[in-house]
Amino acid sequence: MLRFLMLLAAAVPALPFAAVAQDYPARPIRFIVPFPPGGGTDTVARLIAQPLAERLRQQLVIDNRGGANAIIGTDIGAKAPADGYTLVFCLPASVSVNQTLYRNLPYDPARDFTPVIQLNTIAIMLVGANALPVNSVAELVAYAKARPGQLNFASSGNGSAGHLAVELFAQTTGIRLVHVPYKGGGPALTDTISGQMHMTAGPMISALPHVKAGRVRGLAVMAPQRVRGLSDVEAMGETLPGFDASIWHGVLAPRGTPAAIVQRLNRDLNDVLRLPEIADRMARQGAETVGGTPEQFAALIKSDTAKYAKLLQAVGMAGSIKR
Repeated sequence: MLRFLMLLAAAVPALPFAAVAQDYPARPIRFIVPFPPGGGTDTVARLIAQPLAERLRQQLVIDNRGGANAIIGTDIGAKAPADGYTLVFCLPASVSVNQTLYRNLPYDPARDFTPVIQLNTIAIMLVGANALPVNSVAELVAYAKARPGQLNFASSGNGSAGHLAVELFAQTTGIRLVHVPYKGGGPALTDTISGQMHMTAGPMISALPHVKAGRVRGLAVMAPQRVRGLSDVEAMGETLPGFDASIWHGVLAPRGTPAAIVQRLNRDLNDVLRLPEIADRMARQGAETVGGTPEQFAALIKSDTAKYAKLLQAVGMAGSIKR
């Protein structure tokens, strides 16, 4: 009898959590996307929202809250109730870069969020003007070292994925390049095609059509391995072991969201990512599906935060933007 009572007492604390998971979700879930509608990030969020809603048997409402390099929407998510009815779409800028780049960030990614899952990884491609006389990463490094400060690269803006990827490359190899920030990746790529800029970098999907058409040269995929469908462009990891400037998308929940709900969301999102049509459509966006556990995603965020903090300190950009 005593043993039965002890087992019953041990089970009681778990009952509310089991009930939460069983009853969840009882109403629509808000899915905050901290970017405007229509861009690549929004496209990926909408791609997973429908099959996730089907598994949850509940509506997911996309709430686009763009602005301030993802700070506005992410901050709204950080301050939302931790009840499982608010999810936040994220990427390195919002959880691994902004806290070092900006002063007075209104949220703390490590304190205010619970990681749910990494959705994908997205390769950054470095492309060069056709007149640039290099054909490999090793040749580019040698060429740049012989001409310190004479080669430039365009980016879509200060602190953008392409900007940080090239700065990481320069820091890793000890070369000195001149950064020219543009207002958007399109103009940066256009001026590289015309030869006004030596190089630019950005998500692979943006540059790939121009590389295939011969308008610019694909110098490298800034990742450990070559990517599917682009086997003739080398990966930087082949010359620089361990180099990885890839970006990713993921899902967060406000800190304090019940563990049973986080596990339910993680399980269902892993199921979504295993769907062949999702993998195919992600690939069309230049991404590869990942999945995994909340703990694996938390470890990725932590390692990327340390990587970008070190980089931003090295290039003098830490705390360089005031909100």
